[in-house]
Amino acid sequence: MKLRLRLTVAYGLLFTGVLSVLSFAGYAALIREQFVTLDRVLVTTARLVESGILRSGRSYALDADTARPSRDGIVIVLRSYAPDGTLAQRSPNDPGLPVTAPWAPLRTPAPPAFWDAVPLPDWLARRDVVDGRRAFGTLGVSGQRWRRYVVQIRRETRTVGYVEALTPLARADDTAQAATRLLLTVLAGTVIGVLGITWVVAGAVLRPVTALTRAARAVAGSRDLTQRVQPGPPDELGQLTVTFNEMLGRLQRAWASQQRFVEDASHELRAPMTVLRGNLDLLRRYPHMDPAERDEVVADIDRETGRLSRLVEDLLLLAQREQDVPLRPQGVSLREVARTAVQDAQKLSPAHDVTLQLHPAGDPLTVPGHRDQLQQLLLILLDNAVKYSPPGTRVTVRVEGQPGSVQVDVEDQGNGINAEDLPHIFHRFYRADPARQRQGGTGLGLAIAQLIASRHDAA
Repeated sequence: MKLRLRLTVAYGLLFTGVLSVLSFAGYAALIREQFVTLDRVLVTTARLVESGILRSGRSYALDADTARPSRDGIVIVLRSYAPDGTLAQRSPNDPGLPVTAPWAPLRTPAPPAFWDAVPLPDWLARRDVVDGRRAFGTLGVSGQRWRRYVVQIRRETRTVGYVEALTPLARADDTAQAATRLLLTVLAGTVIGVLGITWVVAGAVLRPVTALTRAARAVAGSRDLTQRVQPGPPDELGQLTVTFNEMLGRLQRAWASQQRFVEDASHELRAPMTVLRGNLDLLRRYPHMDPAERDEVVADIDRETGRLSRLVEDLLLLAQREQDVPLRPQGVSLREVARTAVQDAQKLSPAHDVTLQLHPAGDPLTVPGHRDQLQQLLLILLDNAVKYSPPGTRVTVRVEGQPGSVQVDVEDQGNGINAEDLPHIFHRFYRADPARQRQGGTGLGLAIAQLIASRHDAA
């Protein structure tokens, strides 16, 4: 199931549940109040008649003209019974309702009046039943319900009669049924409308996600990393779009760098391989070559083989260094690392005066890092320094403690690097001076040095 459909269904069900509960609560309160109002009127009227009979033996309410509905539109029919259940008197507006035993509701009270119209819980209506002398009942006449309220009139311990108040429920039942139909219609229409609105809103909200999906699919299918997604509002999805575009940009740069790397590596590997193949063909074609020439060819093969070996080793080393393996830093004394690197550089190039300066002299100048990688970094810098400095000149390594850091400088007497070449010197296979391409380097040393420095948070 798609996310848009899931959101629509989820919000639709949530809204339907909340709306149903609120609507049912209001509907129940309305219906209950309508029927309970009728019960209150019946109770009040019956007690009025009971009071008149107990006080003077009869009640004027039984003689009043109640043919018309009251101010609230309620029609009340009153009847009084003798102690044996015989009808004694009825109000003039009695439409000829059948006479029933007045004590029947007292023995079996009827449920709330609204129960037959709408089966709501009983606790939503009060039952007025006190010590078995008062109770509600329901009377069916010609398909119409009448609500009745019976009061047993007692004087001390003797029953002197019964009073019965009745009112028709047709109007209340019709209102309840109409309200039920209206409630269901409104609920159904509202839920359908909410589902439609949620579907549209979810589509609008998820439009950036859809665009991201299309862009990702297009990139995966065409490998065109130049595509971008138009960012939307600066919300979470807008930030996701910006992050996606940034990721595409990094992938594009990484892909371009990889392509350049493959091209440069192919070019660098092609040159020694061409020399090797040419020299091998020469040896094969001229097996009786002059020994001096043969020695020269073999020396050339040995030189190119060594260069090819160093190039492959540097490529493997660079690939290993680029792996995102967590660095486990330990306390490394740059004093010892620098001393070892200087000693190695002196062995590599005895023609140069490689010196070491430490400040303060007795400080181990400890930094967190990996000893072998830091030593390799210094050797790369020293190798470049002696390679591009005139013989007999001085190369100086300074290691100086700073507040919270250690600064390492490598100074030589070479010609330096042109300003236009500075941004590129850490690129793989880049050489500021093409004439130096055959001085034994692979063009990867400074790239490896930069990678080691970045992994040690060096500036």
